[in-house]
Amino acid sequence: MRQGLGPLSAALAVLALASSCTAIPSSTHPSARIAAPAQPAVRYAPPREVVQPVPQQAAVQRVQRGGTVSAPWLPNRNAVPTPRVPVTAAPPALVASIQALGRQFNGKVGIAVQSVDAGWTVSHNGDLLFPQQSVSKLWVAMTMLDAVDRGKLTLDRDVTIRPSDLTLFHQPIAALVNSEKGYTTSLRSLFERAMTQSDNTANDSVLRTVGGPDAVRSYLARRFIGSDSIRFGPGERLLQSQTAGLTWSQNMSAGRNFYAARSNLPRSVRERALDNYLADPPDGAAPLAIVGALARLQKGEMLSPSSTQVLLATMERAKTGPQRIKAGVPAGWTYLHKTGTGQDLAPRSTGYNDVGIMTAPDGSSYAIAVMIGETTVGIPQRWELMQAVSRAVGTLHQGGARYSAAR
Repeated sequence: MRQGLGPLSAALAVLALASSCTAIPSSTHPSARIAAPAQPAVRYAPPREVVQPVPQQAAVQRVQRGGTVSAPWLPNRNAVPTPRVPVTAAPPALVASIQALGRQFNGKVGIAVQSVDAGWTVSHNGDLLFPQQSVSKLWVAMTMLDAVDRGKLTLDRDVTIRPSDLTLFHQPIAALVNSEKGYTTSLRSLFERAMTQSDNTANDSVLRTVGGPDAVRSYLARRFIGSDSIRFGPGERLLQSQTAGLTWSQNMSAGRNFYAARSNLPRSVRERALDNYLADPPDGAAPLAIVGALARLQKGEMLSPSSTQVLLATMERAKTGPQRIKAGVPAGWTYLHKTGTGQDLAPRSTGYNDVGIMTAPDGSSYAIAVMIGETTVGIPQRWELMQAVSRAVGTLHQGGARYSAAR
């Protein structure tokens, strides 16, 4: 089997060759017809826009091109017209490049790119559900800011974290929780820690404040994003313990207790639990659905204008994953994002992700998701894949083959 991508020149050669082709819709391009994975896979049906029925009293109506969207953050809640955005065909050069990168990678990977301005999408395994891991913190942040928009919360609200609230893995805030009295800080600070440092305890504290997993699922449903496209799991402690084959106990949050309990399990137990998680991830999401949501966020269709700017600015300050997609973004561009990293069971690594929005100096934006569900290759090869995707987008745009909504 191929180890990693090999030289990126092959993929870039495909990009250069395909750029001379006539643009046709990605769904009809020959290279778009890829054989389905041999193993059963969870899919979501809508390839571009996720639609799920919601109760009639839901505050937000379906966003349609050329239609209307109810804006609950506006005082009169009048319907606001949205401009009609024609969806052009996906650039065949990018179609060929993205699918070549996906096929060449030694592992199960999903890749999706959406032009925020033109609406086209390009993907490899874009409709399969991949483990999100900490990518799901993005939906917690949106749920929190939506509650702010609706007057239910303020970012200055105090939240106290006690030892009973600690989680596992990456939680730098735990060092501040040194007694039963706990550590009190603002919701704004917890949000910042969750999104820029991927602090698990900070994120779970935000999640608890907004009403738990059901509140996040309700928010997604009100934006017509169903569980067939983006799922939200049970919270960090339950998700990670179940993935490892353990039953959560709060003493696992202290020190390396979780690692010790996990290492004491028979390998067969861990393998069975990990296989079950990967086969039907409770936090699964389709790359196409993620880039669709990111594009809507960029266009102001997920939150109020002020909350949209707060979230985008916070994502741009993210400190995690500097060698993932970000390292392939061309100089002069901006990239704002959220990463995710799952558990390892040697030689397998799972849930190695990066999703975000890269914006060119001329203001053109592209939503990107690279989700490695499972692989045995090392971290440098994973970085190479992710960087190749952002370089391919940048090469296409800078080479004059950009597709804009004006065409």
